[in-house]
Amino acid sequence: MKIALLSESPGDEAALRVLVEYVLKEPFTLVPPSLRARGWPSVEQVLPSIIRHLHFNTDADGLVVSVDSDDSVVHTADHEVVGYHHSGCRICRLRGVFRRTTKNLPPAHGRKRVLRAVGVAVPALEAWLLCGRDTSITEAAWIAGQESGRLPYTRKELKWKVYGTERPTLPHEIKRAVQEVTRHQGDVRRLENDFPQGFGCLARDLRGWKTPA
Repeated sequence: MKIALLSESPGDEAALRVLVEYVLKEPFTLVPPSLRARGWPSVEQVLPSIIRHLHFNTDADGLVVSVDSDDSVVHTADHEVVGYHHSGCRICRLRGVFRRTTKNLPPAHGRKRVLRAVGVAVPALEAWLLCGRDTSITEAAWIAGQESGRLPYTRKELKWKVYGTERPTLPHEIKRAVQEVTRHQGDVRRLENDFPQGFGCLARDLRGWKTPA
């Protein structure tokens, strides 16, 4: 398959590339997007242009987008109801961008549209990187902390656990991200168990590509 990746940093994208291969259980050819993004607002802003570029100017099969949830509303099963949209949920918002952008696009390069897969790391990609190494770091723990007003950990603490610093150099960030995700050795069941919505949605989207609607 030919796939483009869009995330908040090169380190995030390095980890995402490994995880996508693990879910699909096959290697893929990376298609560079037309624009880069740094941070959540930038991802949402450039996404329509990237979708149109990939649709008309490339033969990419799909686009994978992953961002951090930060302090936003965490996606839940309730959000999966047809027609439901939570404006504070980043999965809902990114899916909405895909729907609006692709709605009236004509077929191109032998396909109706570029397939989409969306994931959100709760509260940040470093939580996914620590999955299985620190059992206290889960989606449920973060949600419980949001509801109680006492967060179980901070994003800065997650960075320290992964990188040994709050501000890693880019080469160190990429190296550690890849080291942590390859611990799973192709098995993403623990990630899906501990992060059933943010990572689970991404995995389900990718598996749906085998039999697209």
